[in-house]
Amino acid sequence: MKHCGTNNIETERLLLRRFVIEDADAMFRNWTGDPEVNKYLTWPLHTSVADSKEVLGKWISSYSNNDFYQWAIAFKDKPQEPIGSISCVGINEDVSIVDIGYCIGKNWWHKGITSEALKAVIDFFFDEVEVNRIECCHDTRNPHSGMVMKKCGMKYEGTMRSQQRNNQGICDVCWYAMLKSDRTN
Repeated sequence: MKHCGTNNIETERLLLRRFVIEDADAMFRNWTGDPEVNKYLTWPLHTSVADSKEVLGKWISSYSNNDFYQWAIAFKDKPQEPIGSISCVGINEDVSIVDIGYCIGKNWWHKGITSEALKAVIDFFFDEVEVNRIECCHDTRNPHSGMVMKKCGMKYEGTMRSQQRNNQGICDVCWYAMLKSDRTN
């Protein structure tokens, strides 16, 4: 793997960029403070902007590591207003795998934004970091997340029972993946 850190990625509508501390208010307002958005996530709901600032501080200091990948999702015409995040939540160097996680504010659900961001991050990891496999998973009670994965060409590989804990408790998780050799472009 050729780690290069969190670099800007542009799509037709989006700018995926590094977070800055000034993103805390929008982050809290748009997703981290919303119980509905956080329902199936593995980190706790933020109760204040201070919680979001604390997380941002950790992320920002981690940008100095070339194997840290955490992007703010923003529209190109409004780059200072993040609406979600997408990141590498796990790396297995031995077999060249990354695990991707994402979330987006509910005002932007069902508009193809998360799929657009995930597709761009998939391309980034295959083309720039040269991974062999990209994985994603979702709580079985959150099928819309699986639809995002399918739309990006990922293949369903199975459901693991009682495999993860999120804000709903212990849950069953559907796993999707894509190999570099699966790409059709």
